[in-house]
Order: sequence, then C-alpha cells, then structure tokens
Amino acid sequence: MWRLSAGLLVGFTVAASVLSAPALAADLPPPAAPPPQAPVAYIPAAPVFTWTGFYVGLNGGYAFGQSNWTSPLGSTGWFNVSGALAGGTIGGNYQIGQFVVGAEGDFDWQNVRGSLVGGNCAFASCASASNWVGTFRARLGYAFDRVLLYATGGGAVANVKASLNALPWASSTELGWSSGFGVEVAMTDNWTAKAEYLAVGFQQLSCGLASCLAASAVSVKVYESMARGGVNYKF
Repeated sequence: MWRLSAGLLVGFTVAASVLSAPALAADLPPPAAPPPQAPVAYIPAAPVFTWTGFYVGLNGGYAFGQSNWTSPLGSTGWFNVSGALAGGTIGGNYQIGQFVVGAEGDFDWQNVRGSLVGGNCAFASCASASNWVGTFRARLGYAFDRVLLYATGGGAVANVKASLNALPWASSTELGWSSGFGVEVAMTDNWTAKAEYLAVGFQQLSCGLASCLAASAVSVKVYESMARGGVNYKF
C-alpha cells in the first residue's frame, strides 16, 4: 500500500512539473537582441579603361634620311638630309578585347635638308629639302590596360625640293608611303603620351634646267626616318 502511494505521488509530481513549465517560461524575460551591425561600406568598382574614342594632339621630333639625284649622266649617290619637325595629329581607336584598331592622320612642318658637294655634282652643291610632311595611316595595337603597343602603315605626302647651288628651288608635292611602330601610355582617362618611329618615302621629284641646270631632268629621291613624341586628348 505504501509503495502504491509513493508511485502515485511521484506521478503527480512529474505531471505538475510538466504542466507548470510553460507558465514558468512565460514569466522569464525575452532573450536579448543581438547588437546592431555596422552597414557595409559601398566601394564602387573601378571603371575599366578603354582606348575607344576620337582624339586630337600635338607631336614633335626629328627626321633624318637620305636623298639621291639621278640623271642620264649618272647618280650622285646617297647623301644625308635631316631636320626638326612639329605638328598636329587627329585619329580614332576602337578596342576589341585587348586588340585596338584605328586610323590616324598628321601634318607637320619640317626643316629637313641636306646637300652634296663634289662627285657627280662637280664643284656645285646638290641640295634636297622638304618644308612639310603629312601621313595618313591605319594602326593595329595590343593593349596592356593603359599601355598600347602598335604597328602602323599607310600613305604619306610631302613637298620635295631640289636646287643646284643658289638657284631657285624646284618644288613639288609628292605622294608616298609610311610605316612604323610605337608605344602609347594613358596618363589619365583622357590624356595619353606616345613615342613612335615612322619611315616615309616619296615619289621622285623632276628637277630641270631652271633649278638643276639639267637639259635632261634630274630625278630626286628623298627618304626619311622620323622619331617623334606626342600627347593626345581622347574624347
């Protein structure tokens, strides 16, 4: 009888505990809220630089090359011509992946000249010169982000002049070719600087009696190598 009473007492105790648990839980304070988190700072992604766009600029440098006079009596052989140059540039690029294609034109004043005394010029001075030059070229390059390596080639035009001693210059506008290579660096999103080498050659100038004392016209050839630097503004 005592064992039965003890079992009933334990059962009543367990049941009371179960029934009273929700009430006790309801009396407890709510759990503390987690501390507020600081907002994550927004850092915009850096814009990707592109070489695509039109540009204008200035260039300057030095030209050095050779000239040759040829007549039915023979040739002077090649002699040196050289001089400073400076002018303006206009062009445009389009970037596809890391490849950059474009077109560029420039027009430069130049003071390129040279002469040969003796040889087939006898005791006279055979002089060749040019006061201006322009090129119009395609460009193909490969971009390492803000550094562009490129090759270029196309046409050229210049005034080619020749004179024997102090006679008036024979002068003509001659078409030709141009080719070269260079490197261009973007200093900002709009300003770039470049260094390039161009080789140019022109059709022959015909120099006659008035300027070269030649009964049969003398053919005058001029080739130039141009080392130039420049700055461009890209729109």
